[in-house]
Amino acid sequence: MSTDVQHSEAAGAADHGHEEGHASAAFYVWIGVILAVVTGVEVAIFYIEAMDPYEAPILVVLSAAKVVLVIAYFMHLKMEPRFLTWVFMAGVVLASFMVTALVILYHVLPIF
Repeated sequence: MSTDVQHSEAAGAADHGHEEGHASAAFYVWIGVILAVVTGVEVAIFYIEAMDPYEAPILVVLSAAKVVLVIAYFMHLKMEPRFLTWVFMAGVVLASFMVTALVILYHVLPIF
């Protein structure tokens, strides 16, 4: 067997092994559909007046769920080292704490 043939077979095997880790295009379309449905629910909640007392917490939870879906699937973190998952999720947690602190500061405390 020549070196070129061995190299092309090895490259083909490496490509095939790499392909097994990725989901199909249909899977990513389904994730996109789920994100679109959650966004539609968020918009509907905004326009339903009976949801006003619960609007903010529900929207925060739904938005956090969308962020987790995007980070987990579209950033392909399930195939990366766990350290990267922790880095991106730490950003989400820190942003959540910051938004919560601002909501408490400006809407709960009567200081301002």
